Amino acid sequence: MFNIGPTELMVILVLALIVFGPKKLPEMGRSIGKGLREFRKAQMDIKREKLHGIRVQRVPRRRTAGARLSRPSSSALRPRSRR
Repeated sequence: MFNIGPTELMVILVLALIVFGPKKLPEMGRSIGKGLREFRKAQMDIKREKLHGIRVQRVPRRRTAGARLSRPSSSALRPRSRR
């Protein structure tokens, strides 16, 4: 995604430490972590809902006890003679 090496990462962390200070930095890290966690959870919920919707559409309807599937009789398959 980003091409950041260890040296660039250290520079970014030192700048963040200077700008925000040692007391605010852990607090900001926690809030960023919580935000990412919530984002991932929301993303997984959307995927689950989407998958569940697809499954619901594919499930065939159940037959009731009174509705039987009957095979057509052999006479129903024969062509009728013209009289």
